[in-house]
Amino acid sequence: MLKLLSGKNSFIIAMLSFGVVALSLICLSIGGVSVPLKEVVLSLMDRNLGSSDLIIMQFRLPRIVAAVLIGAALAVSGALLQGVIRNPLASPDLLGVTGGASVAVVAFMTLFTGYSIHWVPVIAIVGAMAAVVINYVFAWRRGVSPFRLVLIGIGISTAMGAITTFLLISGPAYLAAQVLNWMTGSIYGTNWSYVDVLWPWVAIFIPLSLLFSKELNVQSLGEETAVGLGSRIQLSRVVLLFFSVALAGAAVGVAGMISFIGLMAPHIARKLVGNSFQMVIPVSALLGAIILLLADLAGRMLFQPLDIPAGVFTAGVGAPFFMYLIFKRKKV
Repeated sequence: MLKLLSGKNSFIIAMLSFGVVALSLICLSIGGVSVPLKEVVLSLMDRNLGSSDLIIMQFRLPRIVAAVLIGAALAVSGALLQGVIRNPLASPDLLGVTGGASVAVVAFMTLFTGYSIHWVPVIAIVGAMAAVVINYVFAWRRGVSPFRLVLIGIGISTAMGAITTFLLISGPAYLAAQVLNWMTGSIYGTNWSYVDVLWPWVAIFIPLSLLFSKELNVQSLGEETAVGLGSRIQLSRVVLLFFSVALAGAAVGVAGMISFIGLMAPHIARKLVGNSFQMVIPVSALLGAIILLLADLAGRMLFQPLDIPAGVFTAGVGAPFFMYLIFKRKKV
């Protein structure tokens, strides 16, 4: 890891970290009510006694922290999936992960109107895990091949989308707007309670993903080579898929269907630091945070007084990016 951090890679991580901090300060400063950067810094140091302190600490800061955590979680989830499937076009959407989480959360919102936010990430993870288990069972034939995982995952994603629509139509009318806003992917109205239920999942599973990054490097050499090097491929895939599902499920449970971050961030990370997952994972996390911060900032500022869900902007950028990747791979 120390060798990988030398020279160019350490500079990239330092610059991306600086970018996350600088962008967070900008997001805290601008909005419907602009706050000077000096007051933002004083609020973060608990020394701002003005009226802007409430705006920064209770309204904007939890939203910014949530955006960083959600973006990092989705990006690392995508990096893990791409490593397990050995396909740079993979994302949490591909295996039905976000679809399963969506079905579970929408069903939970519909059936339990007085639900607690603390249960939503857990419910989302359970739904995402159920979708992956279904995928894994149907894909199993003397082992699981990445190709079968992808094909069956596409079918599961389609089915989950249909079930989500059915739940939305059959549920109470007054919940429709809330559920639709969540399905679009939004961190509007995020408060510290959302952060409290999200950060433990990120704090546990991103470090665990880094711990297993060597296993992903070995698997990238091919199954026969990995087995020859002593890798327990099937067990490793199950563990890594669980990490990916936990991160994506927790993020989807809080922010809804924010798409394409799990595709874009790992791909850009590999362009910056190469194919070693010991570097791809932390760089993807930082890039995911930056992408979602930018998307949320655009949603807040471009169409004032409307607050457009961040998922609209990630989809607007991610869909052309996905088409570009497909076109580029065809040319190769």
